[in-house]
Amino acid sequence: MSGMNAAQAEAVRYLDGPCLVLAGAGSGKTRVITQKIAHLIQAKGFEPKHIAAVTFTNKAATEMRERVGKLLEGKTLTTPGKEGRKVPVNQLTVCTFHSLGVQILRQEAEHVGLKPQFSIIDADDCFSLIQEQIGSTDKGQVRRIQNEISLWKNAMKTPEQAAADALDADQHQAAIVYRNYVATLNAYQAVDFDDLIRMPALLFASNEQVRDKWQNRLRYLLIDEYQDTNACQYQLVKLLAGRRAAFTAVGDDDQAIYGWRGATLENLAQLQVDFPQLHVIKLEQNYRSTVRILTAANSVIANNPKLFEKKLWSEHGMGDSITVTSCNDEEHEAESTIFRMSAHRFERRAQWRDYAVLYRGNFQARIFEQILRRERIPYVLSGGQSFFDKAEIKDLCAYLRLIGNADDDPAFIRAVTTPRRGVGSATLETLGAFAGQAKVSLFEAVYMGAIEAKLSDRQLEPLRAFCDFIQRLTDRAQKEVASVLLDELMEGIHYEAYLYDAFDERAARSKWGNVLEFFDWLKRKGTKVADEGEEATGYDTADGLADEGKNLLQLVQTVALMSMLEGKEEDPDAVRLSTVHASKGLEYPHVFLVGCEEGIMPHKGSSDDEPPDDARIEEERRLMYVAITRAQRSLHLSWCKKRKRARETVVCEPSRFIKEMHLDEAPPPTAEEAPMTPKDRLASLKALLTP
Repeated sequence: MSGMNAAQAEAVRYLDGPCLVLAGAGSGKTRVITQKIAHLIQAKGFEPKHIAAVTFTNKAATEMRERVGKLLEGKTLTTPGKEGRKVPVNQLTVCTFHSLGVQILRQEAEHVGLKPQFSIIDADDCFSLIQEQIGSTDKGQVRRIQNEISLWKNAMKTPEQAAADALDADQHQAAIVYRNYVATLNAYQAVDFDDLIRMPALLFASNEQVRDKWQNRLRYLLIDEYQDTNACQYQLVKLLAGRRAAFTAVGDDDQAIYGWRGATLENLAQLQVDFPQLHVIKLEQNYRSTVRILTAANSVIANNPKLFEKKLWSEHGMGDSITVTSCNDEEHEAESTIFRMSAHRFERRAQWRDYAVLYRGNFQARIFEQILRRERIPYVLSGGQSFFDKAEIKDLCAYLRLIGNADDDPAFIRAVTTPRRGVGSATLETLGAFAGQAKVSLFEAVYMGAIEAKLSDRQLEPLRAFCDFIQRLTDRAQKEVASVLLDELMEGIHYEAYLYDAFDERAARSKWGNVLEFFDWLKRKGTKVADEGEEATGYDTADGLADEGKNLLQLVQTVALMSMLEGKEEDPDAVRLSTVHASKGLEYPHVFLVGCEEGIMPHKGSSDDEPPDDARIEEERRLMYVAITRAQRSLHLSWCKKRKRARETVVCEPSRFIKEMHLDEAPPPTAEEAPMTPKDRLASLKALLTP
């Protein structure tokens, strides 16, 4: 506990019942969670296999797991009868909500009508299923229905309940699509991401035996970012905790910024109702930011109604004054921001990685990228689309995955329908239902004689032709040069023709260019057949992967490894460009928050005519609070007097949140933090150039 403040130490030690830790921004919540895991094992005799820490992102889970591993390195168990044995850290459950859901469903598949090898459909595949059902090319309409279905699932609403609650014709149509969508997933023996939480929660609610088993298996729960939970996630936590109520929830109501995807602050209030003995601990000491930054953040968030009163404070001193710059338009804002950033970096002899430009929407990034490239300043765009997330790359990876594993049902569905080859949704639903009953993969079901009673020759012929094609490649994949098989794969599926048929020429050309780049990379990795049993052990500088030649099956693993390696490179010396949402949980020495205007921050919402309601403004204010508290040493705000929207130029007003920061009430800058004069800058430059 050395180095922890009193509130942190109390949060670690408290085990007399359910505990809610209100962890303000930068107050050391991850340290509390990891230290509490170590305390449970070292001081209280818990076995690692009985502890679960759940968070929202793989990155957060990985960081937590690594920190716990360091804390427990070389330590031994204190469990009665097992004293002295090395702590088996690998038995800890430290994962995301979705990963926990997968673990539960894999082990309890029979109780929810699934085979253990059920498929998990990603968002793009869900989009395609919904699009096919409504027969629309309007992507906006499909996305709206997809989002509506996701919100219904997260609220644990059935299709029947959604139809009964429909307020208009659009919602009623979405409810019908929801019903058909669920039926299709059941037929495919597949689940989507929302099901990974919803189905375990429903299972625990209805099956006491299964619920008791998991309550006894996971005897202490730690929930990170609790304010971001939705109704379904709360039910899962509540049912896992059971009567024992042995859990610690860590969160911050002032950082709840995901209401648009179903997260609800009501879960914080509901904790006190469902667990009257709840013990609340506040972490208010901030270890990240200066006093000026925290004063501004506290002033803004004070305008929101409070579930729990909390005020951040710091021992880092007053710090630099917060600046606000008005700009003529977005181009002027970008140029001004980059110029001020460069001067600031020069004055403080800082690095580019010390700076972040934060904005409300991705559309704001483009002009900053242009100026940074023009000025030859390195930058990293956070939250940008991974190369492996592009639809055309995922299409081709589906073929590679299927060649590597014929039981990969999601890959089968994507490959057999892209490009279209006469296999429709009705055929796949029948095949999925048959495969589910026979407890085999979709690929295997195609070759079973009994399927001929379910599908006509017209339906079965393209399926078997596709499977024969994949099987031929699979048979040769371990023996022959990968580049030859890749060419045959591309020729056999006519993917280039599909792109030019499905998209306009410009989009098709761009997508085909990505395909050629991907295949060129694969061919370079497969220039010679690797020795049998050879594994990738070395790394080259180009992509972090071993440079020996590979056959096609090994390339499948290479692609998977490449995806895992993404984001694990060393931190480059580059400016960060990021949305405020994507920056949550991160911190930067110097932050430039741009576009602080009414209509952007706070966002105007989906309607130009109606003003945002109180709930939306409160969430936008929390988003502003998150943005402010990303800054460690300096914070710079800017807004535009005019901005282009569509083909019009509109007059803008500064964000109400700037006024709420009460910057005019802040103490004046000290002599040390006053702006440098031209004479001072010249002297600094001479000092830099003097040997």
